[in-house]
Amino acid sequence: MIKLTIDGKTIEVQEGKTVLEAAEAAGLYVPTLCHHPKLTPYGGCRLCMVDVEGARTLQPSCTLPATDGMVVNTHSEKVLNARKFVLTLIFSERNHFCMYCQVSDGDCELQNRAYDEGMTHWELQPNWQPFEVDASHDFIVLDNNRCILCRRCTRACGELVGNYTLGFEERGADSLLVADYNVPLGESTCISCGTCVQICPTGALIDRQSAYQGKETDVEHNIGVCVECSVGCQRDVLTRDNRLVRIEGKWDAPLNNGLLCDKGRFFPLEDDRPRLLTPLVRKDGNLKAATWEEALNTIAKGLGQDNDLAALASTRLPSEDLALFKSIFADHLNAKMVTSLDDATPDLAAYAEKLGKPFESSLEALKDTDLVFSLELDLVDEHQVAGFFVKRQLMESTKLIVADSKENRLADHANLVMQLEAGNEADFLASLSTAVVNGSADEDFAQAASLLKSAQKPCIVLGKTFARNANEQAMDTLLALAETLNAALIIVKGNANSMAASQLGLDKPFKKNGYQSAFIMLGDEDPSQKLVKALEEVPFVVAQAAYSSQLTGNADVVLPVTMWAEQSGTYLSMDGRLQTIGAALEAPEDVLTSHEALLKIAEMLSIEIDQDWKSRLMERVPTVAIKEN
Repeated sequence: MIKLTIDGKTIEVQEGKTVLEAAEAAGLYVPTLCHHPKLTPYGGCRLCMVDVEGARTLQPSCTLPATDGMVVNTHSEKVLNARKFVLTLIFSERNHFCMYCQVSDGDCELQNRAYDEGMTHWELQPNWQPFEVDASHDFIVLDNNRCILCRRCTRACGELVGNYTLGFEERGADSLLVADYNVPLGESTCISCGTCVQICPTGALIDRQSAYQGKETDVEHNIGVCVECSVGCQRDVLTRDNRLVRIEGKWDAPLNNGLLCDKGRFFPLEDDRPRLLTPLVRKDGNLKAATWEEALNTIAKGLGQDNDLAALASTRLPSEDLALFKSIFADHLNAKMVTSLDDATPDLAAYAEKLGKPFESSLEALKDTDLVFSLELDLVDEHQVAGFFVKRQLMESTKLIVADSKENRLADHANLVMQLEAGNEADFLASLSTAVVNGSADEDFAQAASLLKSAQKPCIVLGKTFARNANEQAMDTLLALAETLNAALIIVKGNANSMAASQLGLDKPFKKNGYQSAFIMLGDEDPSQKLVKALEEVPFVVAQAAYSSQLTGNADVVLPVTMWAEQSGTYLSMDGRLQTIGAALEAPEDVLTSHEALLKIAEMLSIEIDQDWKSRLMERVPTVAIKEN
């Protein structure tokens, strides 16, 4: 630890911290624009200049290492004059007439910094040329007229996401933010994660879905968990007047650190499917609006104690709902089939029970690894934030091996691409293990073994297809291989709460079996055509859903329930994080949560429910250690 003095206050910090970090840790304010705590210090805007005793000139606090005995002044006359001069130059360089900008009045860091310094005008005559606005992207508008050349967006695109789409061309005042080789943003390699929009300090990059719909001071912030996949990214859902305005990443989230993919940030705001707002009961061949009491009575008659019943639940729903669902349909109604809608991998849970302990690593291992071995998994298309962890390290020294039976976009970044035949996973692992231990004449296996053995912190990541096809012998080989290499092992799961479904035993594959009745508890997903076809032969179908679909149109009873933003509960991520979310929106009047609907069904059927969901979740040995955030 070292000690320094800032504005007369003695501060103790760890060696290696910057003066800015030392000041912020002590609660002292130093203005910044180009700086962001998630990015490597850049020192470009010069707004954070401070007066250091003994130094000839002012120093940028964001890049200046704190040293023992240093004396710093952040509010000397010299510093204050420099700040106003820097801000004056920035304002005069581009079109920053605030009354026309969507982030004005609270959301613009440039404007806020000027107000902090008591500025109401700038003395230099603006001398800017107009730039074309790029509105070619589905979600993002790029306006170079508002850009202050801080490069936070380009640094975030590379350092945080690993996509390297954004960059600058030309120099000085003519510098332009461009995508790829100056192509329209909508035609570029942009993956629509929106990190650049969230990190931009001005209106140079804006979210076209939420523009002019509310400032930070006008909206409510609701911290929740994304339900689009099982990574478990925390996000901030911004609402106003009971409607969605914007979704942002939570910078201090323990796993995703502010990152989201397009499915978590933009897609939910595009959802315009028709909502189900009242119970429906089929009468004379047609679905008719009904009361909850009438719908529940029809369900009681149709399901009753008939165990020739299949019950399927969405893994986009909270753990509390899944546990209650199992209690009703498995424990009390003795349904023949009680499982989830996820494409489950039950052998993995059984393997953990056989071992008597978890065998997977945390996703944190992907953030600090020097080799990633991806087995039948395209992290560009699925579980994208986990893919960001991988991609952003590849420009450094991290190596990548991709083995897949189909086209894989992650292969574009790989040091080695191996062909893998689906269904032949056990033989593949045996050949790889032999190559690692004894060597191999096969060039690909020999190269893979060499890369794996030379890595200090290798990480093996399995996709769902590989995990589903890997039998017990294959898993034995895989674990032995991981132990030999001292490698982390991560297995990608399905939807948001598929891990919880597995812990509750809701992981059996669903097969048509002449069921006489079926209860389908959807989240807010679109049911697959495979599921729709499978249910067409079932005489009596109950669908509990948020949105109208072909499945609800074919059902005999439809119960309207909440969508993701209207529900609360607990989710178990793919690497064992238990995270609780609250509702961001109020549901329509006659719409219940899935949990409330299940309780009404239980009451109608005279079923007494044990709601100790957490104990039930912990009964089974998990594949990865479960921890509460």
